[in-house]
Amino acid sequence: MAKTRRVDVERLVKHPRYGKYIKMRTVCYVHDEQNESHMGDTVEIMETRPLSKQKCWRLLRILRKAPVKVQLADTPTAKVGHTAAGADLMAPGGVCDALGEVAAGA
Repeated sequence: MAKTRRVDVERLVKHPRYGKYIKMRTVCYVHDEQNESHMGDTVEIMETRPLSKQKCWRLLRILRKAPVKVQLADTPTAKVGHTAAGADLMAPGGVCDALGEVAAGA
């Protein structure tokens, strides 16, 4: 399923007896020929001939790209109570965390 995306189409439906609006969801399996869509994108799809057992939609275009999640860089960690150079960071009455900063109390 390398070129298949799962698209959720959400809508609000009024309950026939109680009148409360309920979120309903339809799941469409979409063919993405260029593998250009990603999770969180808003896309436009079109019905097409059956491409597989579940897939009968194809991707027309991407309306809005999802915001890019920022990857956190790996921070170098030192041993608790010592820096990489070996100097003691432990303060009296404090606890040293893995980044070498002293936190009061504990």
